[in-house]
Amino acid sequence: MKISCILIPLAIASSIALAAPVVSDATNKPPGMIWIPSGSFTMGNALDGGRQDEKPVVKVTIDGFWIDTCAVTNAEFRKFVTATHYKTVAERPVDWEEVKKQLEPGTPKPSDEQLQPGSVTFAPPEKPANPQTEENWWTWTHGANWQHPEGPASDLIGRDDHPVIHMAWEDAVAYAKWAEKRLPTEAEWEMAARGGLDGKRFAWGDDFKPDGKWMANTWTGTFPSKNSAEDGYAGTSPVKSFPANGYGLYDMGGNVWNWCSDWYRVDTLARAKLAGACVNPTGPSSSYSPGHPLQQERIIKGGSFLCHSEFGEGYRPSARRGSPIDTGMPHIGFRCAKSAPAGSEKKPSP
Repeated sequence: MKISCILIPLAIASSIALAAPVVSDATNKPPGMIWIPSGSFTMGNALDGGRQDEKPVVKVTIDGFWIDTCAVTNAEFRKFVTATHYKTVAERPVDWEEVKKQLEPGTPKPSDEQLQPGSVTFAPPEKPANPQTEENWWTWTHGANWQHPEGPASDLIGRDDHPVIHMAWEDAVAYAKWAEKRLPTEAEWEMAARGGLDGKRFAWGDDFKPDGKWMANTWTGTFPSKNSAEDGYAGTSPVKSFPANGYGLYDMGGNVWNWCSDWYRVDTLARAKLAGACVNPTGPSSSYSPGHPLQQERIIKGGSFLCHSEFGEGYRPSARRGSPIDTGMPHIGFRCAKSAPAGSEKKPSP
């Protein structure tokens, strides 16, 4: 649970050229997954825009791996919960002893009522936000979780094929372990997101709307006060609602952010550049974000339906954010990856 958010209303969160994809062994293809062949790509952002944590660019080499075609859906996550009786972080009471580790010393303990289960929900302000300042459009909502995305009065009727949300990092890890998979590394995720297009701004090329066609579920209109839903959706969309990238993967830009296995640091790419050859990177050994020095954050990639062009274009492959590991959010989901058995990878077709 996002530490600053549990104090609501006391406080709220501040805020390649690669060969065509081939399978390693068609007879052992995991259901619902796509094979990403081994190769090298340019990780990071060499184009205008973006944030400093996306620079400098680094050449990265990755072994082949499998990755889910789509983000894990509500229906898929329900099967996991039914089989294991798992309760997500958002469905458990807040552990104050864990919370206070990420707060300034002396922060008073909230009431027991404020520490009841819940999650962060999106609360659009009445006026437009200033892109140059950090505005507050999140609220802590008791009873919000993956089964009740907007709060206790909401449900999942008609949303079985939408990506599951309000996932804390450990929720994603628990599902992946049950499914005999894992979370992708940041480098794997970005390589897969590029779909074989090296150095392009988006997963589909350099034009946001090629030939006027919507390619991803993002925020349209004035952020964060009014979503015009010009792309067809004001919230999450069913998986496969927008075109797949060059590898056949859906929503590698927009809809929901995806958890990765790496810790978040603002200087990850800078450190990788200094280290030299970068092969199968798994990220730093700990997290650090100047804006949230006490929080433990993991990488999220891909952007979401809440991402706007004036706020960093989080739906670009190079875009990266850190999110507290104990936080469920209405725009964070995940997809899983799987390593190929040793020695099973075939060489890419010419």
